Amino acid sequence: MEKAAAKPPLPHDLILESRSRLTVTGVQRVLHCSAESAALETGKGILHLSGAQISMQTLDLEAGEAKLTGRFDGLEYTAARTAGSFLHRLLR
Repeated sequence: MEKAAAKPPLPHDLILESRSRLTVTGVQRVLHCSAESAALETGKGILHLSGAQISMQTLDLEAGEAKLTGRFDGLEYTAARTAGSFLHRLLR
């Protein structure tokens, strides 16, 4: 039995229009989304969004695309979290 080949990461891009419409590609999963903030896991790290009236308009994880609206005040990347406990990560 053959193993399925791992999917290569999807291309990751941001398109911000008038600071009120945001299209994100390369989305692997949504960690959270509220009116004031959102966090999306991408192939380039965790994308944290802050602002007001943030709303997920469409999400297609198969295509890796999310479209959000609202007022975007901040966009920041952090590294993806490593699985396991804090101590387990230290001992690696």
